[in-house]
Amino acid sequence: MEFGNTSATDLALLVSNGETTARRAVESSLDAAEGLNETLNTFLEIDRSGALNRAESITGREGVLNGVPIAIKDNLCVRGMQTSSGSRILGDYHPPYNATVIERLLQAGAVIIGKTNCDEFAMGSSNENSAFGPVKNPWDVRRVPGGSSGGSAAAVAAGIVPVALGSDTGGSVRQPASLCGVFGLKPTYGRNSRYGLVAFASSLDQVGVFGRSVSDVATILEVIAGRDPHDATTADIPVPNYSAELTGDIQGLRIGYPRALFGEGLDTEVRASVESAIDAYRELGAEIVDVELPNAKSCIAVYYIIATAEASSNLARFDGVRYGFRAEDAPELRQMYRRTRDEGFGAEVKRRIMLGTYVLSAGYYDAYYRKAQQVRALLREDFRKAFESCDAIITPTSPTPAFLLGEKVDDPLAMYLNDVYTVTANLAGVPGLNVPCGLSTDRLPIGFQLLGPYWSESLLFKLADAYERAHPFTARPPIYAA
Repeated sequence: MEFGNTSATDLALLVSNGETTARRAVESSLDAAEGLNETLNTFLEIDRSGALNRAESITGREGVLNGVPIAIKDNLCVRGMQTSSGSRILGDYHPPYNATVIERLLQAGAVIIGKTNCDEFAMGSSNENSAFGPVKNPWDVRRVPGGSSGGSAAAVAAGIVPVALGSDTGGSVRQPASLCGVFGLKPTYGRNSRYGLVAFASSLDQVGVFGRSVSDVATILEVIAGRDPHDATTADIPVPNYSAELTGDIQGLRIGYPRALFGEGLDTEVRASVESAIDAYRELGAEIVDVELPNAKSCIAVYYIIATAEASSNLARFDGVRYGFRAEDAPELRQMYRRTRDEGFGAEVKRRIMLGTYVLSAGYYDAYYRKAQQVRALLREDFRKAFESCDAIITPTSPTPAFLLGEKVDDPLAMYLNDVYTVTANLAGVPGLNVPCGLSTDRLPIGFQLLGPYWSESLLFKLADAYERAHPFTARPPIYAA
């Protein structure tokens, strides 16, 4: 692929300066997507004609993403393109409108080449729950790419696109970013609009960004972030010039080290890589301070109560009446509802709907859902106290490198524990960023996670950029488009 190693910002400059054309850049990306899709199963739809028509229309300096090809997770609405959320129940639904983040990408000159595969309704940590088959990790096709935004992570890792969008409800951007060796951001809750994002758990969902460099992730966030009248949860807070913060200077910044999160269940190679990154930050002039997050140990239980409760409510709208899949040969309305939902939803989605319905039911609401919300409030307070003594916190992103396809699919608890380090950010609403920091002995990527206070994306980018300058992650997977 001609532009496989070119960053989004550099590619936009090449197009704007006339050194290449948007069509040439987009065609190269489309060729890579089509050529690798049989192997990786990354895309559910590749829009060659639409993308080329869009590229042809770009003749001048439309914006900071002029002619840049981008991939979009299949739970974000793009007018005229399928939005299945990886589920049979949405069928071949084609929305008549764009999500707000999509509108902003298009205004900046980006070109959408296709919709990426994902765990059904973003429920999963391996991308094995898609109704359309699993995505394969470009570092080792026997292994998972992580989930639920595995298709977007794999597309960036494989050099098909320089940047992609995903969604993060409990780690669904950061965890696949770690397993695929790319940068992945979950911003502060309310930083990005959720209008046009198919809802999983509304108090946790955020649109996130994948990229092969900190600079590209920062640029995309500058474009898509900000207040949206279509989404009342977006904050009316100015969007900083994130790129201007990438100075490489982090002298005097304090990074919190929660030692309790580096214990049982953490792969030894992951621990060693993240601790090496901590040493690197010391050498770069940052101060490492011990911090405590005492309620983090309860977060998996809390997350899988709150997230499933909200999923039970949100997914009630998929009933076969208005759009999507409808079961045949159902003579009565109630029977049609039952058969449609039974045939249309996959096993993991049905598991979470049932769990969520249970914790919201009479007699169990106070024991489970209310208690989970109380612990969530304690976690927010843990972060508030921790950030009094540090500017950001460092943790592993995933407890292990990419695991084998099928290894955990029959053990939901083992699968859920893959989110042990990432769900805290969603429950507290704080931003989190995965940074690639090495390879295992099996040549599988390892990443660490930076967490910051609300609206501190600039700080996270600054810290990640300093590390990237000193320790660039230049390794590429065996399956790569360039």
